[in-house]
Amino acid sequence: MTSPNPAAKRGLTQRISGERIVLALAAPVLAVVLSVAICSILLATSGKNPFDAWNVMITYATKSDGQVAILNRATTYYLAAAAAAFGFRMNLFNIGVEGQYRIAALFAAFVGAQVDLPSFIQIPLLLITAMIVGGLYASIAGLLKVYRGVSEVISTIMLNSISVAIVGLLLVPGIFAPKVSGTSNSIQTDPVSDSSHFFSIPTAGGDLWGFIFIAALVGVVFQFTLTRTRFGFDLRATGRSESAATASGVNVKKMVVISMVVSGAIAGLIGLPELLQNSYYYGQSFQSGLGFLGIAIALLGRNSPIGMAFAALLFAFLDSTGSQLPLQGGFPFEIVAVMQGTIVICVVVAYELVRRYGLKRQQQKVGAQLAAQAAATEKKEVSA
Repeated sequence: MTSPNPAAKRGLTQRISGERIVLALAAPVLAVVLSVAICSILLATSGKNPFDAWNVMITYATKSDGQVAILNRATTYYLAAAAAAFGFRMNLFNIGVEGQYRIAALFAAFVGAQVDLPSFIQIPLLLITAMIVGGLYASIAGLLKVYRGVSEVISTIMLNSISVAIVGLLLVPGIFAPKVSGTSNSIQTDPVSDSSHFFSIPTAGGDLWGFIFIAALVGVVFQFTLTRTRFGFDLRATGRSESAATASGVNVKKMVVISMVVSGAIAGLIGLPELLQNSYYYGQSFQSGLGFLGIAIALLGRNSPIGMAFAALLFAFLDSTGSQLPLQGGFPFEIVAVMQGTIVICVVVAYELVRRYGLKRQQQKVGAQLAAQAAATEKKEVSA
């Protein structure tokens, strides 16, 4: 019996790998194309020329200030996606990223305003503070799931609402906000100390936030932890089958709590780019909605660090360039929200279509292999 041709085996492996890459890229590309088509139809229906709108957005994205704005937004979006994706890889739906990062940012702002240490101590202190607060708040949902059987979806949604009340309770004059005189309605923490300011990179288009390196580091650690550590293996195994993980000696309850804590710790970093590089204080108008946006970006990027990076850039492109639509041509800014929503819907549809196509292709390959084996067996019997 002759061994298979090595060159043929390499060619088959390359074709299989190439097909997997194509299928992995097909769903997000199809989702974006469908979203662009739907939004173009909506713009045309409202009496606007969709090509003019795309031209405005692309033109702004090619300018240096537009590129800096996109990268700065993408930094925050990526952290939000990473926080949601870590839970997703464990098959935990941490819907509470929104509340976790808002409470973490509030405490970080308070500590940054009260403490003034050298920057090399101050900034790590604020990072650790935010991560600890976010992790502790997320651990509530993990503990409820493990010891009381409460779904993390329900508990994290409720914790989002509770976080709003906690922020409202603490962000009052005399507690986390300074006492104000007169009739001012502006309630906010004191500005963080100058040593708390994170570094920026001056460019022709403005200051590029140095927090982009923190986001990149989070992505590297995310990937390394999941693919190169025992903890990552146990996490992925538990996410796929809790019973199988338990049979192999994994403490499932412990993994659930740790995963929620890590997800919350990453969520604690989400508000820091805005706090330490832009506003420098926490107030009633502090950026909101990032937690839910991160869930959409994580889904679009398929919970992969590289995929989420492209998805974060896409959503940052839509938000940054979409702000130019009302200013140039009188286009409605709401079209950006419509596009983001249709992308999420189209992602679900596109992934299902690609999944069915991939399953069909796999069945065809198995059928072809079985037919080839049957033909070879029949030929051997005839020869005998």
